[in-house]
Amino acid sequence: MADMQQPGIENIVHGLEPIALIIRATYDEPGVHFFTPPNFSQQLAFMKHERGKRISAHIHNPLSRQVLYTQEVLFVRRGKVRVNLYSSNKEYLCSRELGPGDVILLCGGGHSFEMLEETAMIEVKQGPYAGDGDKTRFDESLEWK
Repeated sequence: MADMQQPGIENIVHGLEPIALIIRATYDEPGVHFFTPPNFSQQLAFMKHERGKRISAHIHNPLSRQVLYTQEVLFVRRGKVRVNLYSSNKEYLCSRELGPGDVILLCGGGHSFEMLEETAMIEVKQGPYAGDGDKTRFDESLEWK
């Protein structure tokens, strides 16, 4: 697993609870760097290879996995978004602004978003999608910073 103290990487933890992992657009280390522990149901890595590098043909074998919590990855393509992060007890923790090329793994607690500009994002999360049965909405009584 990659060093979380590198420039361009921010690991947000509340006590022992992982909340989010941010990979900034400025992160650009060569090689393959996984940022998630093996027990996470969503694995996140950064890969940078030189021209001509080949990754051999492969398929992924069927493997039964158990997913208890949804983890989301958001890729900001353009614009600017404020992400507000909360503990699992719905306590406001902090806010971060994300811009083009930034990636965030939302791996615990809660979150909300405010678009600071017209924003385009790509979201990846585990399926099958459970709709609103996958979420508990709560009041955002916080002061955004």
